[in-house]
Amino acid sequence: TIMDNNLTITFTVDQSPDDVFNAINSVSKWWTENIQGASAKLNDEFTVQFKDIHYTKQKLVTVVPGKKVEWLVTESKLTFIKDPQEWKGTTVVFDIANTGDKTTLLFTHIGLTPEVECFKDCKKGWTYFVDSLYKLITTGTGVPDKKD
Repeated sequence: TIMDNNLTITFTVDQSPDDVFNAINSVSKWWTENIQGASAKLNDEFTVQFKDIHYTKQKLVTVVPGKKVEWLVTESKLTFIKDPQEWKGTTVVFDIANTGDKTTLLFTHIGLTPEVECFKDCKKGWTYFVDSLYKLITTGTGVPDKKD
C-alpha cells in the first residue's frame, strides 16, 4: 500500500516510555530552538522556522503519555521546492513501545513518500533530527537547530 512508502525511522533505547514521550514533547531540545507555541498537550499548536527555507505549523492531534504523539501539519512553507505546501495535511507520528526493559520509538511522517519532491532532502533532515532526539533521550542533550 501507499502507506508503506511513508518515511519511517526507528530506534530502541534503555530509557522508559515516559522519558521518550517527554523528550519528544521538548521540541526545542531536539528539532529547533526556533519554535513558537506549545508542544505538550492535545490541541497544542506550534510553529518552527528554519532560516527562510522551512516554516511549518503543527497541531497535536493525538497525545497518549508513554505511547503516542501525532502532529498534524496545518501550515507549510518550504521555499526550496516547487510546492511549498507539500507538508500541509501530512502527519508526523511518534509511536512508543515497551519492549522488555527497553523502549522502541517508531517515527513515521505520513504523507512524506518517495513521490514527493522534498522526500530526499526531508529524509536527510528527519534522519538528522530523529538522531538528535535519540541523543536527547540517551544523553540528555540533543542537537537542535540553533536560534537565529
